[in-house]
Amino acid sequence: MNQELLQFVKDKTQALIDAPSCSAEAKAAAEAWLAAVGTADEAAETKKYLAELEADIVTADALAALADSDMGKKIFGDAAPGVAAHARDIKAAGAQYCDCPACAACEAILAKKDEILA
Repeated sequence: MNQELLQFVKDKTQALIDAPSCSAEAKAAAEAWLAAVGTADEAAETKKYLAELEADIVTADALAALADSDMGKKIFGDAAPGVAAHARDIKAAGAQYCDCPACAACEAILAKKDEILA
């Protein structure tokens, strides 16, 4: 991976780690990938990291469904209807994924997956 792409992925990875909405699994994968950059383990950790991002990114449809559910009401409280409406609005505007900081970082990295793996 060229230096510009590497720096992009590092920056987005740090944004993911810093995001309050980042899952523990994605955070662990991100930290493991950062630790492996420049080592013999980098290629293997990159594949694991990208797989974790693909597993963790939330679609706008899934966010709406979660926010509308009983679990969503527990997670989002009184904000649940607004979260569901927001998810439907961003989907209507063309978004495929949730736009929280964690999902936005995942989406940005995954958009360059082919370049990263080349």
